[in-house]
Amino acid sequence: MSATPRRVENLHTDKGKVPVYATGIVEQPWDDYSADDHATWATLYARQREVLAGRASDEFIQAQDAMGMTPDRIPRFADLNEVLRDATGWTLIGVEGLLPELDFFDHLANRRFPVTWWIRRPDQVDYIEEPDLFHDLFGHVPLLMNPVFADYMEAYGRGGVKAHGIGPEALQNLTRLYWYTVEFGLIRQKDGLRIYGSGIVSSKGESLHSLESAAPNRIGFDLERIMRTRYRIDTYQKTYFVIDSFEQLMDATRPDFTPIYARLARQDSIPAGTVLDGDKVYQRGSGEGWASDGDV
Repeated sequence: MSATPRRVENLHTDKGKVPVYATGIVEQPWDDYSADDHATWATLYARQREVLAGRASDEFIQAQDAMGMTPDRIPRFADLNEVLRDATGWTLIGVEGLLPELDFFDHLANRRFPVTWWIRRPDQVDYIEEPDLFHDLFGHVPLLMNPVFADYMEAYGRGGVKAHGIGPEALQNLTRLYWYTVEFGLIRQKDGLRIYGSGIVSSKGESLHSLESAAPNRIGFDLERIMRTRYRIDTYQKTYFVIDSFEQLMDATRPDFTPIYARLARQDSIPAGTVLDGDKVYQRGSGEGWASDGDV
């Protein structure tokens, strides 16, 4: 354990942004959080819960309520761990910032979810580049209470360790799967499309954009289609992929990805925002879809 947690953020140089990685596992310095830190949590929590009403998936809201998170103060990891362990066997660990890929995969494969210990400053309430405590805790952690999604995350971690050994192209394919499911996934409920991805549920703007904007495409889940689709990290998404259930995600992780990686290595990647012949595209907020041809 690191005795003195650091706040590790991206380095900005005259040549652009440089990601900075940290491997240390730290104790959550809960007693050191300031009044501003707790106020930032309260502001973001209250705002997002209001935005997510009728937009987030039932599973997400139910899981977050079951965890006992409240807007009055930053939760203690130790308290949440008691609930998580009983529900699905997962444990939260404190980290200082972005983890190297292999470290991250290893934690997931062993049902440990890394949570950044520090929260954004008041001037970063509307946008921050790095995943902070609010993104990790509010966005990622609740669905670890869901047994099927919890299994999916463990399977993803094991797949990541394997892909890391295969090579950079396989790793890129798998990273896209995480991006378009865990971070920016939509799910189809009986009453319409809903949000489950952490990058959406922790962002007011992305929550509205993902469901209510006419700009992005919302495409039915297809594993290889996702693994070929590029993405941007500096803007709202141009494409969201829609699952029918978390069981669908789990089923997609069961096959050996090695032949899939080999097959994809012979195909071109797909720009974000592209619709292909055969894609099932969903209307805004609808539970129904239709086939759409051509590029957008």
